[in-house]
Amino acid sequence: MNNLKVFALMAGLTGLLGVLGSALGGQSGLVMALLLAAGMNFFAYFGSARMVLRAYGARTVGPAEAPELYAMVDRLRQRAGLPMPTLAVAPQMQPNAFATGRDPEHAVVCVTEGILRTVSRDELEGVLAHELAHIKNRDMLLMTVTATLAGAISNLAHFGFFFGGGRDDDDRNPFAALAMLLLAPVAAMVIQMAVSRQREFKADAVGAGISGRPLSLASALRKLEAGAHAIPMNVAPSVAPLAQVNPLSAMGGGMLTLFSTHPPMAERIAKLEALAAGGA
Repeated sequence: MNNLKVFALMAGLTGLLGVLGSALGGQSGLVMALLLAAGMNFFAYFGSARMVLRAYGARTVGPAEAPELYAMVDRLRQRAGLPMPTLAVAPQMQPNAFATGRDPEHAVVCVTEGILRTVSRDELEGVLAHELAHIKNRDMLLMTVTATLAGAISNLAHFGFFFGGGRDDDDRNPFAALAMLLLAPVAAMVIQMAVSRQREFKADAVGAGISGRPLSLASALRKLEAGAHAIPMNVAPSVAPLAQVNPLSAMGGGMLTLFSTHPPMAERIAKLEALAAGGA
């Protein structure tokens, strides 16, 4: 069901790009916008691990520096059928973790100093299994494609507004052009965020299967959310959504969830508890 939802969202994003391209830039404008967005995300995709670790101030560690952490990840990654990722530790006191890297062979799993001091061993296994699930599901590639499509839509909307669309300038409706400039990128962002939330649900479920402890992950998520509220983290907003709990914002309910990269914590925990009880 999660995969079907993501497929539908990606199809909607692609359809929005096609409609906008035909209306504003024609075929050539569509191709140019897509190439521009793809080029920007291509460099981000291949340099993501290095840039993200630098943004978090993280350092890589090996079995000699963090033997227990290394052994835990090594055991979990074997269960997941993955190569051993690079391990890193960030100096922040907020309990959190993230995974990055363009593919399983170049993956990085990073934890903060805070999480090593906050959660139990079983809870840490649940958190690490969630991050390994992102690697196993190739979520970095999926989100790069999503960002490329969303970026192309934004590029096309700006191009159409400032340089004209596919029709003669005399026939242009300035109010329609302004609406397109404002609404198309917002619609693309809403879909992009929805894809991100679905992948978090998926990583929770797959991670629970890797660790075999869905309730440990649920318990860890409660602690991570409390830590995100109580302990600030100095990190760039562009890389904050990679963390297991967004360290910069605690989104409320209602319409605000449309612009959140992560699902509401209560929903994540409820799904994990249902999984532990043998639910869907």
